[in-house]
Amino acid sequence: MTPEELDAARGRLVPDVVADGLRVLFCGINPGLMTAVTGHHFARPGNRFWPVLHRSGFTPGQLKPAEQEELLTYGLGITNVVSRASARADELTAAEYREGGRLLAAKVERLAPEWLAVVGVTAYRAAFGDRAAVIGRQERTIGGSKVWVLPNPSGLNAHWSPAAMAEEYGRLRKAAEGDGPER
Repeated sequence: MTPEELDAARGRLVPDVVADGLRVLFCGINPGLMTAVTGHHFARPGNRFWPVLHRSGFTPGQLKPAEQEELLTYGLGITNVVSRASARADELTAAEYREGGRLLAAKVERLAPEWLAVVGVTAYRAAFGDRAAVIGRQERTIGGSKVWVLPNPSGLNAHWSPAAMAEEYGRLRKAAEGDGPER
């Protein structure tokens, strides 16, 4: 992709991959520019979402971003806290996060997934005004949906190795399958 194509993608919206009654609805911060150009979530090659999703046992094989619709066959979906695409999450305003949290809560109430999994503790804190939130199961529920905060899979998140991320995503998978203590 050219720099011009990426720059032209600023502000674009990327359709959710959702259905009613999902097992887990994964929620990113907002679409990156490569995602906005391709229309595929977590499309940047350095993003670890797809490898970690497979490694944690959510998918039987590693999906490519262009195969995102296959998630629905596993009871999984993808949305974002903030809809508009940007080059970096730090381009988003506090008001966008708060409004995104409000809209996300309404979406979750309507779709009723078993779990909402927000990928990024900072985004979760900003969207829901929960400054004390940590990675893992949250006390909050939205409608009947339980909430889990996962590490951000961005390649920029050096605090989490792929193995450690897969372990945390695996904890959610076990809880969602009824095999974990977090149910």
